[in-house]
Amino acid sequence: MEEAIRKADVLIEALPYIKKFHKKVIVIKYGGSIMSDMKIRNGVLEDIVFLNFMGLRTILVHGGGPNISDRMRASGKKTEFVEGMRVTDEETLKLVEEELQVLNDMIVKELNELGAKAVGLNGKNDDLIQVEKKKAKIDIGLVGNIKEINSGLLNEELKKDRVVVVLPMGRGKDKKAYNVNADEAAASIAASLPAEKFVLMTNVKGIMRNAEDKSSFISTLTVAEVSGLIENKIIQQGMIPKVNACVSALSGGVKKTHIIDARTPHGLLLEIFTDKGIGTEIIK
Repeated sequence: MEEAIRKADVLIEALPYIKKFHKKVIVIKYGGSIMSDMKIRNGVLEDIVFLNFMGLRTILVHGGGPNISDRMRASGKKTEFVEGMRVTDEETLKLVEEELQVLNDMIVKELNELGAKAVGLNGKNDDLIQVEKKKAKIDIGLVGNIKEINSGLLNEELKKDRVVVVLPMGRGKDKKAYNVNADEAAASIAASLPAEKFVLMTNVKGIMRNAEDKSSFISTLTVAEVSGLIENKIIQQGMIPKVNACVSALSGGVKKTHIIDARTPHGLLLEIFTDKGIGTEIIK
């Protein structure tokens, strides 16, 4: 009986959030090494199906960096990065798209098997993600800088109560396809709607003042605090683009952004539907 009451208490705690976020848009970025772990992926997708049935309009933007690098190694092609961006010639772009399409098809299939109605969209089609060639210190090839998102297309699918799974590629005015950073794509999509929440799923707890000290975890950050933490090297390496994506989403009108650990069972639900949450939220 006590266990049943505890479960009922959890549902009651979630009720105000369920009411507040009903029919609101949430954009989730999920990818990297955590995507290839089937147990973690299944848990994340279960949470997304739950959000869908609770009436939230959910968009999942996925990356696929490790899968792409493995595929390139297997084909004997060298992987090169400049300023964190993959140098992309036409052959690389073909491999990138093929690998991302495999992941997109897999996620859509698994969401449908869990009971949701999911649809996969490739960002290069129907002007979904419109880009221009990204400038860097040296020419990095077919890498796109996002200029505009076709939010009408996304809203059309969301109104059908579908979970929208976006493959992060773009198309330029030159009609060429471009590789697009998944964090940037997710932040731009969130800002274009604008979403109620933008959630970045990673393989770390969130932002720590000291990576070795669990008690140094930062649960809430403001945009104003972010640049100081980057300057002082508290936020560094792979966390910088994720934090910048959150800041970009907030400046575009997103209400709240979150960085959470995908390895925490039902972390997505805990972050959205409980008072304390589990990750780092970045707010205006």
